[in-house]
Formats: sequence, C-alpha cells, structure tokens
Amino acid sequence: MDRQWRPYDAYHSPLDPCPPRPKAYIVPPNQMMVTQSPGMKQYAPFDALKHGTLWPDLYSPYDPPTRGGR
Repeated sequence: MDRQWRPYDAYHSPLDPCPPRPKAYIVPPNQMMVTQSPGMKQYAPFDALKHGTLWPDLYSPYDPPTRGGR
C-alpha cells in the first residue's frame, strides 16, 4: 500500500451477513509538511503541468476506483 494510504478497521456488526471489507483513507502529502524548505526538488515545467504540482514531494496520484472488479 502507498505511504499516503492509511488502513483502518470499520465497525462490523456480528449480525451483518456480509463479510467485512478492508477500508482505507488517503492523507494528502501537504498535511505532513510543516513548511516548504527553499531547497525542495522541482519538476521540469512540462512535467509540473502533467503532475499538477511543481514539487514531487507534494504529488499525490489519483487512481480512479474500479467498479465491479474491472
């Protein structure tokens, strides 16, 4: 699992007929940084546009959820 994802155990009732499924949530990288240091690595301008940020440390890829096991 990616370092930005945190697993957790959701409540599962003993009367629930469905088995519990693993759950996780994402912590954005900017929540873990107090300040941006002046010497942070930077993407090239074209790569920064593709990634949506200038700094690789603040990049958080978005993987669309799959539906129906596809």
